[in-house]
Amino acid sequence: MIDLHTHTLFSDGVLLPAEMIQRAQQAGYEAIALTDHVDESTFDFVIPRIIKACDAANRTMAIKAVPGVELTHVQPSALAELVRECRALGARLIVVHGETLVEPVAEGTNLSAVQAGIDILAHPGLVTPDVVRLAAGNGVCLEITARKGHCLSNGHVARCAMQCGARLVLNTDAHTPDNLIHASHARQIAVGAGLSADDFSAMLANSRALVAKSLA
Repeated sequence: MIDLHTHTLFSDGVLLPAEMIQRAQQAGYEAIALTDHVDESTFDFVIPRIIKACDAANRTMAIKAVPGVELTHVQPSALAELVRECRALGARLIVVHGETLVEPVAEGTNLSAVQAGIDILAHPGLVTPDVVRLAAGNGVCLEITARKGHCLSNGHVARCAMQCGARLVLNTDAHTPDNLIHASHARQIAVGAGLSADDFSAMLANSRALVAKSLA
């Protein structure tokens, strides 16, 4: 399992970064990204601390740990600049909290995030084909999620991605230890979204490529 969307107590998760990484390793994870929620007021506090935790894990553990962020409820007009600032501060993976069906995310977030050159558009809800085609052209991955509520649009996201040639990844959006899943459960989630075993293998390869790029 490779999971590129998780949270620690630096946002609304419950575990220290070190424990989240340890729990993931014990669950058989190959790699994990720590992507705490940030906005303009918190990114410069969170990123250096996540980097320290991931650096320590990468020196001493078998699992690969990627320091990232999830830009959350940031207004669409501010996303591009915040993406640049987060990368400059050392975030190696940029996730944006997409227009999920279960939260009042600002309209236009999906489009602005894809235009800003992020890595993963998380739980993008009823994302439009135009945005998905742009994501495909810009190398932005769309997320199939294990997260309750956010997963309601997995089937729509999967169909759009398949039709428009966009890459998919499968993440948990974990906030607590019990949110971490095994590969067998991840495969079931993929099947539930209308994807095949080959599609699941492709998602894993997409995640593996993002890890390699992030830690290069």
